[in-house]
Amino acid sequence: MKVKMLTIILLIFMCSIQNFTQEEGEKYIPGRGFKLLKEDWGDVNFKLYSYIRYLNQLALEDSFTNSFDKTSLIKKRQDIQVNKMLVYFFGWLLDSNFRYLAYIWTSNVSQGQLAQVVVAGNLTYKFNEHFNLGVGIGSLPGTRSTSGNFPFWLGADNRLISDEFFRPSYTTGIWANGIITNGLNYYVMLGNNLSQLGVDAGQLGNKLDTWSMMLAWMPTTGEYGFMKSFGDFDKHENPATMFSLHFTTSDEDRQNQPGTEAIDNVQIRLSDGSIIFTPRLFGENISITDVQYKMLSFDAGVKYMGFSLEGEYYLRMLNNFRGFGVEDLPFSEMTDNGFQLQASSMIIDKKLQLYLSGSKIFGDYGNPWDGRFGANWYLFENQAVRVNGEVIYLNNSPVGAFSLPYTVGAKGPVFHLNLELRM
Repeated sequence: MKVKMLTIILLIFMCSIQNFTQEEGEKYIPGRGFKLLKEDWGDVNFKLYSYIRYLNQLALEDSFTNSFDKTSLIKKRQDIQVNKMLVYFFGWLLDSNFRYLAYIWTSNVSQGQLAQVVVAGNLTYKFNEHFNLGVGIGSLPGTRSTSGNFPFWLGADNRLISDEFFRPSYTTGIWANGIITNGLNYYVMLGNNLSQLGVDAGQLGNKLDTWSMMLAWMPTTGEYGFMKSFGDFDKHENPATMFSLHFTTSDEDRQNQPGTEAIDNVQIRLSDGSIIFTPRLFGENISITDVQYKMLSFDAGVKYMGFSLEGEYYLRMLNNFRGFGVEDLPFSEMTDNGFQLQASSMIIDKKLQLYLSGSKIFGDYGNPWDGRFGANWYLFENQAVRVNGEVIYLNNSPVGAFSLPYTVGAKGPVFHLNLELRM
């Protein structure tokens, strides 16, 4: 029923924009959507994000053995999927500073699972450039990729494994963001948990203690491109630099973590991919039910004349373990760290971009890593439509999901090819 309703809604939306034309003097900017309605009392804007993916995992090894000598078979895939569909409606109402965002999010690979169709949004009010207040569904700004630059990444809707392993995700909460001074921005959010997708209100704890914050400094040009995106599609004529510091803390329990196959698979895992809340993982009479998560990350980047070099360092600490038999745990806290590096170049201006990236995690239960080579071909010399092809080599990935091109425990090469629309 949900799928049918979504199809009807999408058809209505597409029909409604067939006769739409931009107002005279207005210019369409790819990635920022179309204006459907403009009145004295407000406006309505429409934006669509989607991509079709061919995925080939056939060259992966057949199985994976974790640090606890448990061997799991790797289900290797080869398929074509409409991997994600995001429909946005946004604008202002009654007061140009009062903004709304509503969206529908679905993933073809997750049909039949929890949170396969998400209807969500948020409301914000801009008091001035220094203080915006928001409430609703938002992303915790714990890493660069969760700080508002989706989907303007080098790859198509997937992160390197270190980012995916350490990061927080989307939750319901309240936040404030703005400009402290020219070139210095902040973002602070209080939320329900690290990831609310696939988690109902009855599963949430009642502490409301998930905090995430970011401080971003852009010293040379005072900006870092449209949406602070990865790569230099904008071709900065002067070097643009950015340095960001992120911190997230949350008291998590087993219930308020999403299911292992949830559409947005953010779990607290060990570096071998094991979920820390797995019963009897550390011993026959030991089961962790609650843990304190703290994560610090630092990212830096430079863009110049179509070239970019960007990196991020992560440090995660887990402590305050609670549950059954936790006094017998061989540790009182667990610390993992890691990094990622990404380099890119616009080989043909506004047309062809090549990139090379990699990441590594250092943990007590393994040191997984991945390396990538990819290319982006922009069909219309803007960021509206691109073909993305990427070869990934994985060494015991600790993360994975149906929506991602990699799976937990994967070792070997993966290829995926994407046709992406960013209206």
